[in-house]
Amino acid sequence: MTDNNHPTAALADTRAPWGPAQPGYPGQPGHPGQPASRATPDPAEPRTLNVDATVAPHGLPPAHSAAAVPTHRLPTAAELAQRQQHLADTAAQLKTELVGIDEVIDRVIDAVRAWYVLPQLIRRPVIVCLWGLTGTGKTQLTRRLAQLLGFYDRFVEVQMDGFSHGAGYRSSTISGMLADSGISEGAPGMLVLDEFQRFRTVDRKGEEAKVERYQDVWSLLSDGRLPPALTALSNIERKLADSHYEAERAEDDENERAGKKPYRFQLDAWDAQELKRMLKLSEPLAEIMQWPSAKVLAMYMEFQRSNQSWETDYSRLLVFVCGNLDEMYHETAQRVEDCDTDADIFHRLTRKLSIIDVKKALSERFKPEQIARLGNEHVIYPSFSRATYELLIRQLCDRYVQDVAAQCGVRFAIGEDVQREIYANAVFPAQGTRPLFSSVHAILSANLVKATLWVMEQSLPLSQVFAIHLAADRRHLAVQGADAHGGTHERQFAVALELNRLKQRANADFRALLAVHEAGHALVYCLLFGQAPQEVKINIASFEGGYNSFAGLKVTTRQNALDMMCVGLAGRVAEELVFGEMACTTGAEQDYKQATAEAARYVRHHCFGARISRTDATVEMDNHINTDVGPSNAAIEALLQSQYQRTQALLHGHQPALNALVGALMDHGMIAQDEMQALMAAQGLPLAVRPGSCGGAEDSLVLEPFAERLALFQRHGTTQ
Repeated sequence: MTDNNHPTAALADTRAPWGPAQPGYPGQPGHPGQPASRATPDPAEPRTLNVDATVAPHGLPPAHSAAAVPTHRLPTAAELAQRQQHLADTAAQLKTELVGIDEVIDRVIDAVRAWYVLPQLIRRPVIVCLWGLTGTGKTQLTRRLAQLLGFYDRFVEVQMDGFSHGAGYRSSTISGMLADSGISEGAPGMLVLDEFQRFRTVDRKGEEAKVERYQDVWSLLSDGRLPPALTALSNIERKLADSHYEAERAEDDENERAGKKPYRFQLDAWDAQELKRMLKLSEPLAEIMQWPSAKVLAMYMEFQRSNQSWETDYSRLLVFVCGNLDEMYHETAQRVEDCDTDADIFHRLTRKLSIIDVKKALSERFKPEQIARLGNEHVIYPSFSRATYELLIRQLCDRYVQDVAAQCGVRFAIGEDVQREIYANAVFPAQGTRPLFSSVHAILSANLVKATLWVMEQSLPLSQVFAIHLAADRRHLAVQGADAHGGTHERQFAVALELNRLKQRANADFRALLAVHEAGHALVYCLLFGQAPQEVKINIASFEGGYNSFAGLKVTTRQNALDMMCVGLAGRVAEELVFGEMACTTGAEQDYKQATAEAARYVRHHCFGARISRTDATVEMDNHINTDVGPSNAAIEALLQSQYQRTQALLHGHQPALNALVGALMDHGMIAQDEMQALMAAQGLPLAVRPGSCGGAEDSLVLEPFAERLALFQRHGTTQ
């Protein structure tokens, strides 16, 4: 969420950090709220800081220029404090506009602190990588940060897969984009490399991919110094030679040019622009186009002999690399149709990601030396939590009713029941905010217009607030108000809540089947792991069925592996217990496939059975494993049979608890984690509440007390 009418902190006068003042710092021209006349340093002030002459100060020509100044004034403590305060104000403003990413904003502000507060320290570009799912506000954050810091006139955004904002349409290099922007050589500026994941240099087979655009980005990310486009200069040199060649022949044919004025322009506009950029010229383009060939050639030769002018210095850039790494978000990124899984589950999954996951994902798309140039400042966006989506919905609802009130004078209040239905019908956790914005517009905009017209037609007093709630049929919005005599009026407006329709299991038999099947999985999981599932649902829109969501395990013991087989078999066992053997359905097909795979790994890969050699099929001569797969099939079948019988015993022994879970699913269509804990406690089966089990960042479990057993072994030589 953004608001362009943002308050800007009124800051006291500060001097430019290096030489003449530049926009972008509090108290300097171009920064909101500050007069330009207060930004120029007092000539009488001492200028004592001696710096490397190869680094261009802000606002001064590059060091190779004759106008370079080698000494500069030290910034005062007051100046540094003001810049620090402005960063803090910027962070606070960003947090009010961009909901749910406070930690990300803090990381970004810390990453740019030295670049903004004490730019004299910067000798190479500051690179900050922002990775996240779509619709989480990566690009929005960089644009708003540039505005708040006063750098939007020196801000370039490059779409790494195509044409970009901020430069000429013919630019196909980063140097061209920067040359066409407001960023001067040697001065600070902001560059955003967006959709960076599409700029892959390694294809899906691990082979080098052909890249045609922006190939100089890696030089920029290395040290901020870009070599000239020698091909363009060579073309200009060739054209100059051609012009000399043609001029000589024109002199031989005096009649051909007789009576005609000589050509004014020796270079076309494109070549003149390239020459101006490469040679770092300040003259107008029209003047360069008229220079004689001899002058251009002399300048070109001088450029070739000059080492200092050879490179273009962008070492003071702040570079944001933004993208979506599906390889890193593999558990969530591809689930674009999932509107059923609670957003908190996605949030916990994505909060576990680290810089290690980033580099693994980057290795699928880029070469090792290119990954190294991206640095180690990788800021990872988690997917939004349920609380964040709920806050966004409240803000969106408030904005819509405020706009109506401002334009028409009619005030509405959208009830919490409507907001809950918006969440249920608009949130796709893997897709961020964009689907939510679209759905809120579809649900509210037209109906608010209709409601406003109804209020005016009925001449209802505008001094009241008109309540909007969900009608009993859940297919209409009900708007209520009172007339001047106290009489109550209500009007209903149809609303399209498509996911509500898909989630309804109107068939009582199918609903009962789903409830029994999913309750079987959930109950056995609770009994064997002492934990509640993260959620259990049978009212879902993504597919015809239900599901249980379980926390992952950091380590899997032999007992854990056996227990997970029981959990997988429990849906079919519950069907058999309740409906009878011949009424069992094919809905357990995927369960049995997964349980068989777990049993096969138990015997063949984990070596928990009679064999202690890894068993598998192979065609590789140097793959030294036991290839006698056949005899292990019997062991796998026997293992599954024993776990099936174990599951039967568990459900037969806990039928009251099974009935309680089935009843909750029939009534509500889902059981949340805290509700499951309460249900099991009521059955005399209390469950453990471990750190991370109810929304914490830690979402993987270690169920065995390994540290306790180690201490016992060290004291007594045994764990028994």
